[in-house]
Amino acid sequence: MSQVKENNTVKVNYTGKLTDGQVFDSSEGKEPVEFTLGQGQLIPGFEKGLIDMKVNEKKTITIAKEEAYGEVNANLIQEVQKSELPQEMAPEVGMGLVSRSPDGQEFNLVVVEVKEESIVVDGNHPLAGKDLVFDLEVLEIK
Repeated sequence: MSQVKENNTVKVNYTGKLTDGQVFDSSEGKEPVEFTLGQGQLIPGFEKGLIDMKVNEKKTITIAKEEAYGEVNANLIQEVQKSELPQEMAPEVGMGLVSRSPDGQEFNLVVVEVKEESIVVDGNHPLAGKDLVFDLEVLEIK
């Protein structure tokens, strides 16, 4: 029976959880994820966890933050004066924003604090700084 190897295209069912059991993503009720290993489409720890799995095999892996979305980068947390925001905006904690750099690159930000004259935004991935747990099931190896 074949096993998952580097550069294979695989179909996988998964459930991603935080170490406290809170589910943050799952293919349950949706299409399984299909991707080719080694192309950097998914976090490194997810791909490494699939290596040597067989079709219909299930397992649970824990991915350290270094193999997931990395540490929280303090440089991606910034204070922005409310005067720089669109006038009609009423910022709230948890609100998603998109910032555009001078060269047109877009960055997703989340409002983490609202102050009198400014807001604090975080450009880190929401799962940065967290270890992750995935339940995996290999459905197909191409």
